[in-house]
Amino acid sequence: MTSWQLTRVIAGTFILVSLALGAPASPIFQSTYWLWFTAFVGANLLQSGLTRWCLMERILRGLGFRPSAD
Repeated sequence: MTSWQLTRVIAGTFILVSLALGAPASPIFQSTYWLWFTAFVGANLLQSGLTRWCLMERILRGLGFRPSAD
């Protein structure tokens, strides 16, 4: 798995977990403040799409994951 793919898997997981923790209708609801984390991850995805730079991808490359082929 490339750093590009793993970054998106991690972001998707963060979004789904924070929504489950922040949505009042969820069976594992904790606090609506978790929705701020959802917004943070979404803003980072938007920023990386516009600038083509992502801190998570850089961290994963530093851990030894191979970069994407583009």
